[in-house]
Amino acid sequence: MAAQSQPQKSTYDVIVIGAGIQGSFTAYHLAQRHKDTLLLEQFLLPHSRGSSHGQSRIIRSAYAQEYYSRMMPDSFRLWQQLEAETGTTLYRQTGLVLLGPPGEPELEACRKNLGVDEVLDAAALAQRFPGFRLQAGQVAVLDSTAGVLFADRALRAVQEVFRRHGGTLRDGEKVLRIEPGATVTVTTTAGVYKAPRLIITAGAWTGAFVEQLGLHLPLQPLRIDVCYWREKQPGSAGLGSVSPCFLTLGLSQAPHGIYGLPSIEYPGLMKVCHHHGSPIDPEKRDQVPSSAPRPDITVLSSFISSYLPGLETQPAVMETCLYTNTPDEDFILDRHPKFSNIVIGAGFSGHGFKLAPVVGKLLCQLSLGEEPSYNMAHFAITRFPGVLGAAQ
Repeated sequence: MAAQSQPQKSTYDVIVIGAGIQGSFTAYHLAQRHKDTLLLEQFLLPHSRGSSHGQSRIIRSAYAQEYYSRMMPDSFRLWQQLEAETGTTLYRQTGLVLLGPPGEPELEACRKNLGVDEVLDAAALAQRFPGFRLQAGQVAVLDSTAGVLFADRALRAVQEVFRRHGGTLRDGEKVLRIEPGATVTVTTTAGVYKAPRLIITAGAWTGAFVEQLGLHLPLQPLRIDVCYWREKQPGSAGLGSVSPCFLTLGLSQAPHGIYGLPSIEYPGLMKVCHHHGSPIDPEKRDQVPSSAPRPDITVLSSFISSYLPGLETQPAVMETCLYTNTPDEDFILDRHPKFSNIVIGAGFSGHGFKLAPVVGKLLCQLSLGEEPSYNMAHFAITRFPGVLGAAQ
């Protein structure tokens, strides 16, 4: 597709491997800095094999970790900039309710970082959003800035602006080999490319790439069930397109957290998912038998029965997505410890999409040898024991 429409060329200022949302925003920032950038994607675009497909993602200011919440104003601003550049709506403000037990540490940290005082009890939440039913004694915190990002549309938009600024996007090219050095050589199924800088944002495939480079990162790809649940009464109060997103924190009924988005993708169907999945080899994702047990569906059905009684308790549509988790669920945004001209962005752990404009900016800055806009300590490779020894 893109590969056929652009002239073949072999040398660039920067090569980015992986054209998901993180790699595409990285390439976007580089092109805006007038760097001749090649963005490589192993699958023909658009595709649903990685972590960036689908129509919707939550965007929110609410984070328990201050280092993420500090990035969110910048992220909102950059998303708005992309909307202006493409004349495309990429975001719908819906608000978000955080559900949990009173005094729950993460919930309290989110409330503090949001700068809000109000805590809703079960009656107040039901009055404001009739589709939700809290259990006795539980509370909710409202993030009014939050909403839904239109994911597929956003990915197309950022790639469009990248190409408009002179960037080269080549899809359907699988990377076969990376040879480090002052000039990095990348061999694909269709050609050989060279650049003084390389950025790897290959999602669930990143671990295999960096092992070629003597680095063992604790990255675990997970197969996630993305489930859509039908309203018992179509258009019922509080469950239509005006209802908020939600996220659970510290509920015993949702050990890994459950999140939901209003019925925007499929009319009359609400997206509700467990923030958890099964370990998977991304190359074998489609080989999982349909009869494989799916305990997450049981968790979701029980949760919906209790908290979202306006929904049917069996999913109407099921899709899959990949997460690539780190042990602490913080991102990896760092230079290779041995090859400083190779930068790695990985381990977005199912919460990176909203932050992609800032992640792209940080990876761009790291690659160009600039001081990053934010403290990078939480994203350093060296926080994991053993990886440096493996890289020597």
